[in-house]
Amino acid sequence: MQWRSLVLGLLLLRLGLHGLLWLVSALGPGLGFHHRFPFALPPRGAPDPPWLARAAGGEARAAGRCGRAHWGCLLRGGGGGGGPAGGDEYEKRYSGAFPPQLRAQLRDAARGMFAFGYDNYMRHAFPQDELNPVHCRGRGPDRADPSNLNINDVLGNYSLTLIDALDTLAVMGNSSEFQKAVKLVIDTVSFDTDSTVQVFEATIRVLGSLLSAHIIITDTKQPFGDMTIKDYDDELLHMARDLAVRLLPAFENTKTGIPYPRVNLKKGVPPDSNNETCTAGAGSLLVEFGILSRLLGDSTFEWVARRAVKALWSLRSNDTGLLGNVVNIQTGHWVGKQSGLGAGLDSFFEYLLKSYILFGEKEDLEMFNDAYRSIQNYLRRGREACNEGEGDPPLYVNVNMFSGQLMNTWIDSLQAFFPGLQVLIGDVEDAICLHAFYYAIWKRYGALPERYNWQLQAPDVLFYPLRPELVESTYLLYQATKNPYYLHVGMDILQSLEKYAKDKCGYATLHHVIEKSKEDRMESFFLSETCKYLFLLFDEENPVHKSGNKYMFTTEGHIVSVDKRFRDSLWQDTFPEEEERNAEKLKPNELKAMNSSSNCNRVPDERRYLLPLKSIYMRQIDQMVGLI
Repeated sequence: MQWRSLVLGLLLLRLGLHGLLWLVSALGPGLGFHHRFPFALPPRGAPDPPWLARAAGGEARAAGRCGRAHWGCLLRGGGGGGGPAGGDEYEKRYSGAFPPQLRAQLRDAARGMFAFGYDNYMRHAFPQDELNPVHCRGRGPDRADPSNLNINDVLGNYSLTLIDALDTLAVMGNSSEFQKAVKLVIDTVSFDTDSTVQVFEATIRVLGSLLSAHIIITDTKQPFGDMTIKDYDDELLHMARDLAVRLLPAFENTKTGIPYPRVNLKKGVPPDSNNETCTAGAGSLLVEFGILSRLLGDSTFEWVARRAVKALWSLRSNDTGLLGNVVNIQTGHWVGKQSGLGAGLDSFFEYLLKSYILFGEKEDLEMFNDAYRSIQNYLRRGREACNEGEGDPPLYVNVNMFSGQLMNTWIDSLQAFFPGLQVLIGDVEDAICLHAFYYAIWKRYGALPERYNWQLQAPDVLFYPLRPELVESTYLLYQATKNPYYLHVGMDILQSLEKYAKDKCGYATLHHVIEKSKEDRMESFFLSETCKYLFLLFDEENPVHKSGNKYMFTTEGHIVSVDKRFRDSLWQDTFPEEEERNAEKLKPNELKAMNSSSNCNRVPDERRYLLPLKSIYMRQIDQMVGLI
């Protein structure tokens, strides 16, 4: 009798366990570990949680809504643009050809977006620096509050938005307005002004645009149409030199060679100037200063910029090879020990690579490759390959520069530039995954919050100032893959900007990405970068894309031609101790990605009209940011 009771008890226990397992599976992954810690990010190489299986097993909700009005109709209707009849929601929404007429409409919409912002700036704000799009007024430096660095670092009382937008006018083929704008800049802008500005911002926004416009005007091929200026006598180049000379005091009286962060354009470095600067601000001047030096045949500007890069590079950690984000320019002590890919460091890495692309200096590429190797070793988390295997999606985090240990659980919107940089070195597969993560955040909020906490699945800093980084990476990934998925991404971004940022006289910063409240400010990079990249994404026939034309974008989105005159310096004694080392320029095919798991050749031709990332991994990323 006892053995029968024992058998019956075992049977009941087994039935109970089966019932418990069924209940857990029915409730789904909400009871799992990732419900409290949605993205635990184990160290690379450690066992991965069973997240991928859960993401694949449950019933997924729609990833996003179809395009509004006529754009959505074009996708659903004829014209060869619909997705496949079967498959999951990602394939239905994103794969298949993109109708040419829809693409043309989106190109015109991006042009119209630029025109609306530019025309209202000229009507309501010029000659001031920026447009306040809500109240239709201009904005200049905050003279009443010199400590308002958010404004005063950028606005120098030199018609910033007009200067920053010059090459966008050319790229869009508007020769008459480009010529008019150039003449206005020559006739009305002076840098002899009592304005204290950030060296970095003045360099990338103003100096870079003047050089870009000068190159466009003097290009004998004139690929964008007739952008020549009658009786032009290199005025923009002379203005660029004048500005750069006014920035040079920032490089004086610094024991490390790292420049002061700010300079007064009339008086030099302020007596109470801060001795602390960010790595990106001090180390991202080489492209513009180098172009100026090579156009003028004067090594001074490139020399000081390159010296700053070398000084920063010499301060990296001996153990990890990483740099911090804030340094004391007199002592070389790292004040900020956070190492990441966002604010404070982003364009430093970008300009190591782009300086090599433009100038061909072997040392720049060697520094970039070493930096990229350290980034992969210490910042990258998740599975080894983007598009295969199990584990969490790849993500780059913020770590301590000396130990490589995680410092926090947020990333910022500036980091969205990095997939575009990875495209330039051929690490396309890894770029695809990181881009998908930022696009998932965009789908959730219709914008990118300035900081997003991947642990809490929520923004830490809620504003979005119309930054271009996600659009830039989308554009470069499309150029690398020709996958229509990225046209859909661009359409989503354009529609969100129209829906949430457009105001009476322009496009406004989103103060709160959830509530969609606005700030009365349209930063100049919205016209110089965001609108430009959107336009180029949809303008397949643009001269930028034609064979025979080679262009590179600066960190402010200004186009510069990649040609021999920038690869041949007119001096040999800038750093004489390295002449022998740098005598031989690297050839373009020596530029290789350090992540051996992925490169351009891993994107096969048959994936051109499929999703760049498998649906299972797209769903996983959407789940990671709380979309599903």
